[in-house]
Amino acid sequence: MFPDVDDLLCVLAAIDDPDTIFALLEDLFTVREIRETSQRLGVARLLAAGKSYAAIEAETGASATTIARVSKCLSYGAGGYEQ
Repeated sequence: MFPDVDDLLCVLAAIDDPDTIFALLEDLFTVREIRETSQRLGVARLLAAGKSYAAIEAETGASATTIARVSKCLSYGAGGYEQ
């Protein structure tokens, strides 16, 4: 892993307050990036629950491309979504 990524992971792991985490995310990312990342987590949960692409798109507003990308990560990724 990269040292700067290690630093970020240590900072996030040390924070146990959702408001503090959100404040940090707001400083690090745009609101759009936070929403897109959150959307991907929601898509992963719905895929794991067996929902169809059409149902996920209707519920989350995610594009078919985003849903497919998350699906690929669930199948072949590092396992982060399963955590």
